[in-house]
Amino acid sequence: MENRINQLFKEKQNNILSVYFTAGYPKLQDTEEVIIELEKSGADLIEIGIPFSDPVADGPTIQKSSDKALKNGMSMKLLFGQLKDIRQKVKLPLVLMGYFNNVLQYGVEEFCRKANEIGIDGIILPDLPLEVYEHEYRTYFEQNNLRNIFLITPQTHDERIRKIDELSNGFIYMVSSSSTTGAKSSVTQHQEAYFKRIQEMNLKNPRLIGFGISNNTTFVNSCRYSNGAIVGSAFIKALSNEGSISQNVKKFVDFIRLPEEN
Repeated sequence: MENRINQLFKEKQNNILSVYFTAGYPKLQDTEEVIIELEKSGADLIEIGIPFSDPVADGPTIQKSSDKALKNGMSMKLLFGQLKDIRQKVKLPLVLMGYFNNVLQYGVEEFCRKANEIGIDGIILPDLPLEVYEHEYRTYFEQNNLRNIFLITPQTHDERIRKIDELSNGFIYMVSSSSTTGAKSSVTQHQEAYFKRIQEMNLKNPRLIGFGISNNTTFVNSCRYSNGAIVGSAFIKALSNEGSISQNVKKFVDFIRLPEEN
């Protein structure tokens, strides 16, 4: 079976909306419902965050959601249990995102096998070094039809970007700025220069821009320079609002997709 991430980018080259949320947040058993409602509301790809006690790349919003999810009782074993029947309910690509410590404790080979078994399409582990993946764990990912998604930043030099592009077969996660995650209201000139530089490299893999995407303006601007964008912190804030998950998810996806009325 072809990987769903690859299918997505074959069928849709622009304006791809990937949404990140923390598993087990706001409530422990909300994970499946959030995924189902995101697909209904028009997301193209979903990143399911694995809560971790020391999420160094994440800003305060995702840190708080991770802390709450852990206090709710979320664990890797429980997450896999919550997702065991997810492919009977949703078709869009699903990616697990977390920190390598969790995966190492679970067992990398077993983690990859289990992820494939329940229908996960890709993994994002920001703190798994490129070289370690290539020489120690690449086989486990490839045997289980999992796309390992690498991150690049404005500071990543061209040679390393080329290497990442060579080792990738899903998409490249473009971190928009040298900062932790968090919603921002606009795209700066410095960021646009970075986006253009990567665009002009003509990489073989599609690209999604993340960190700081919070509204239609930042989403549209990011899509000008890539295949789409990733929203995380702003969505987690939306999940915290009053109202049902269904209402909050639909309202948020519409907010990102549709220009605000003057």
